[in-house]
Parts: sequence; structure tokens; C-alpha cells
Amino acid sequence: MSGTTTPATAVRSALTVDGRTLSYLDFGGTGRPLVALHGHLSEGATFAALAEALSPRWRLIAPDQRGHGESDRAADYGRDGYLADLGALLDHLGLDRVTLLGHSLGAVNAYQFAARHPERVSALINAEGPASLGLDGANPFGFLLNLPYRAASREELLAGMGPAAPYFAERLRREPDGGWRLPFHPEDMYRSEELVHGDHWADWTATDCPALLVHGTRGVIPAEQVRAMTERRAHTVAAELDADHLVYTGAPEEFAATVLAFLDTLPAAPVSVPATPAAPAA
Repeated sequence: MSGTTTPATAVRSALTVDGRTLSYLDFGGTGRPLVALHGHLSEGATFAALAEALSPRWRLIAPDQRGHGESDRAADYGRDGYLADLGALLDHLGLDRVTLLGHSLGAVNAYQFAARHPERVSALINAEGPASLGLDGANPFGFLLNLPYRAASREELLAGMGPAAPYFAERLRREPDGGWRLPFHPEDMYRSEELVHGDHWADWTATDCPALLVHGTRGVIPAEQVRAMTERRAHTVAAELDADHLVYTGAPEEFAATVLAFLDTLPAAPVSVPATPAAPAA
């Protein structure tokens, strides 16, 4: 939920999925592809600092997930919908196999996609994505239901947001008719949060590709769950940063250094060798 200034090298593009626009930022370069999935109330542009830190060895691609940022709202915010969007994005980009990085909602989406399509994921970076969440039935996004989605002016929208205004002030969208709106619909996000709750241990432990679990000292994953997530999933390491749940924007330099150190341990990408031309017939 921080600022979303993007470098000039980032190119915004879009694809159509089931009649909806799915927007994404490609930070460019010829490095290995890394797809980064933001969490609730956020958008792909929040990965700009990480993209710069990983360049030129890694080409970071960050979609605005359904209902966020420049991507259209969806009728459904269940697990299958988010994962289908990610598969469509990879197909659109012609990426057979990638490293997936996700924060919160995006982290759950990343490891669930890997569980269903292990052949397409070479490594996982999970930032503050629990293997089990919301089992008590509480939805922390109740406050969203009191927020206005749209107003005639920016000032009116900010006033209606009350204490939440500072978190979203730099990300408000101006509409063609001159009105202003939030970069997400409050009701959509409340529903999406409910639908990501559950026991996802089977998905977290379904794969054994290299994985990094980054958690904050003031994050949402209990210490005992962090230990269990590393112990129960093969080839998984954990890293703790002095940050809250918004670990990659709250401690950007430390997060980038931690991610780079992990990426440096991965096997080199296979080199494609052109086929030798056949000798001419005698």
C-alpha cells in the first residue's frame, strides 16, 4: 500500500481473460523471468524497487491481480479464478517455467499454482503467506465496508476514507467522467479475503522446488507456523526481517538482499543450444 512510482523501463500491457482486462507491468531486461504477485489492496507497481534491485539478472513481471489496480473487477474471487489468471498470463508471455514470488494473498496464489502446475514453477518466494489462515472466521477487512468506492472529486473521496486515506492517497484512480475511485472495490476485497482463508497445508507441502519463506518480526504468521512451514516442506528456508506484514515495502533493501541471496543459490537456467544444421546431400 505504498507509493507506486515505476521506472521508465517498466512497460504496462494487458491481456483479456474471460472478457476481463488483466493488466501487468513488465520491468524488462533479458534476465530470467520472475513473476511477482502482490497482496490484497495492492498492485504490481509496488514491486518497482525490487525489480530495480534484481535487474539485470532477473526480469520481473508483476500483474495487477483481478480487482486490483488497472485490472478489471471479477465476478469471482475464489482460489481457482486467481490461479487461472496466473496461468493465462504465463501463456500470454510464452513462459513455460518461472520463479514465483508472492506477498500475502499473492504468496498463497503462488504456492497453490505451484501445487497444481509443478512443472511450471522452478522456485518459490513466499513473503508473509501462511499455510493456514482465518480458521477462526474473523475477517480483518471489515473496515473496508465503511469506505466509499467512488466520489466526484479526489478531496471528497479522501475525506470519506477517514483514517484509511493516507494508505491509498497516492493510488487513487481518476475516471473518464472526472470522478475518482479506489484502486479496488471494498466489497470485492472483503469477499476475496474470506475466500483465501482456509487450511492450505496440502498445497504448501505439495511441491519440493527450492523455496524461501520471508516473514516479518511483526508479521501475520505465528512463529510456530513459520517453523512448521520450513520443517514440513522440503528444500525450504526461512528468513526473518524486522518489519510488519508489508515486509517488502516496509524493509525494501533488506527484502531485496534476502531475495537476491536466495536466487543466487538456484541452479543456472538451462542454455538452449541450436540444433546443428543437417549436412547438404551429396
